Amino acid sequence: MRNRRRDISIQVAALCAVCLLMTLSARAADDTAKQEGVTMEADPAAAILDAGFHQLYELNFQGARQQFVSYQKMKPDDPLGKAAEAASYLYEEFNTKGVFSSEFFLNDSKLLSGVEGKPSENRNDAFVETDHQAREMAKRRLAAAPNDPRGLLALTLADGMESDYDALIEKKQIASLGLMKQAEKEANSLLAIDPDAQDAYVALGASNYVIGCMPSFKRAFLWFGGVHGDRMKGMQQMALAAEHGHYLQPFAKILLALACEREHQMARARQLLTELATEFPANPLYAREIVLLDHRMAG
Repeated sequence: MRNRRRDISIQVAALCAVCLLMTLSARAADDTAKQEGVTMEADPAAAILDAGFHQLYELNFQGARQQFVSYQKMKPDDPLGKAAEAASYLYEEFNTKGVFSSEFFLNDSKLLSGVEGKPSENRNDAFVETDHQAREMAKRRLAAAPNDPRGLLALTLADGMESDYDALIEKKQIASLGLMKQAEKEANSLLAIDPDAQDAYVALGASNYVIGCMPSFKRAFLWFGGVHGDRMKGMQQMALAAEHGHYLQPFAKILLALACEREHQMARARQLLTELATEFPANPLYAREIVLLDHRMAG
């Protein structure tokens, strides 16, 4: 009798072990299925857009545009693809003119007055036309869905880029400030809807910082027009985009690094430049800026 009870206990234990193994196997299979589901459901177009921005920051402008055009074919209703294409034209010109360099950013005359040469010599028709198309696409999307985050992000980018273009290329400061103010409004609307869309802080931070760098008499004039600037607040906003942004995170980092140099925060500037040089080794700008920064620190 005792042996029979022991056999029954062994059988029960074995049955429990089998059930446990089956349960664990089922959970593992379910986890695998979920992981495969996430992979299968991942949008391939998103990877193409990300690849385009990566090539943009590597200064491979033609390669970036090819990716952005491919994205537009896959997502014809998303204005962000067209805004990204516009960014590639503007970023290329700014790179050619040295805008993303300490020689430009640390020079008040250049930063506040624009690139060398006449506006007619620097005009970028490809950017102007593509940026206009991005803005119109974003407006149509927002007309159908006023709180659409994608439309608001594209519109913020379009107005912010044209503001930069007007200020640095066309040298139309008043027109630039009007668009800057509009981009700020759109960025705030986007963040109110989607707090995670921290690319929007680039528009807010850049405008706050650049206006904050203007002479006091100009800032007083702008204040009456409802345009305000705050250098430190601008740096805080750029830091948010540099830490949590997505598409514009590297752009925010280079702007913040150059702003840190202006504010004599050399260690922080070097850290940001080092991160950029590590992430984008094909871009010689970041390594060059590290060398220049080291010379300034040593001197």
